[in-house]
Amino acid sequence: MAKKIEKTNAARLLDRAKIAYELIPYTVDEDNLAATHVAEELGEDIATVFKTLILRGDRNGHFVCVIPGDKEVDLKAAARVSGNKKADLIPMKELLPTTGYIRGGCSPIGLKKPFPTIFHSSVLEHDKIYVSAGVRGLQIAIAPNDIISFVGATVADIVME
Repeated sequence: MAKKIEKTNAARLLDRAKIAYELIPYTVDEDNLAATHVAEELGEDIATVFKTLILRGDRNGHFVCVIPGDKEVDLKAAARVSGNKKADLIPMKELLPTTGYIRGGCSPIGLKKPFPTIFHSSVLEHDKIYVSAGVRGLQIAIAPNDIISFVGATVADIVME
């Protein structure tokens, strides 16, 4: 008998909004929480597996960047797009109190409070993308336009090339 997948808060929010998605479980490696590992576990191209990063800007406070799992956020570009002069990733110890999520399980959906969100422009190249469902070991497969409009995100070039 297949193990029942517990719905996360992110999944319940999508249900309420009547947005189509799929919950995809994967095996967690506590020593390797990298998105590249998640992509391997899912058997998907890393370009479709997006990671959620929380940054703090010097002018406008916290904001979210959602980028392909094998890329690094361009802090200058992210700051500019978010209306800040500079920005940095928040310290790991601030992740849970700020977002309600832990490392390896941070979703752009259902954060403790809504923050401005920016998806990397490559998101629009895919029919579906994967983002964390809000816990380690579970991804949400969703159409890019659905998640972008649901979280009220902007799309911009925010990764190092």
